[in-house]
Amino acid sequence: MGRSRYRVGDPKAPHFVTCTILNWIALFTRPQTVDIILQALQYRQENAGWKVYGYVILENHLHLVVQCENLVEEFPRFKSYYAFMKDLYFPPFLVDCFKGGCRCA
Repeated sequence: MGRSRYRVGDPKAPHFVTCTILNWIALFTRPQTVDIILQALQYRQENAGWKVYGYVILENHLHLVVQCENLVEEFPRFKSYYAFMKDLYFPPFLVDCFKGGCRCA
């Protein structure tokens, strides 16, 4: 098994997870971007067996309490979905920030 920056103590227990946005940009202020997160959560519940006990979506990060049989493999898939969808909803300068091409203050 490869190395991962995600650590899961007990795979059968719920885990508290936080996702932050690069440079703390306020991306989740628009309903369209929040919908991306909600769609990704719903998809993971229906297709990957996630149990979502709670979540909070703030303007520049989100918190989840989630349980999944293989969270170490599944969580990067969740994050990659909303990273992919950014191209559809975010202005070009924010897409550059995801790539590390600018400093947004």
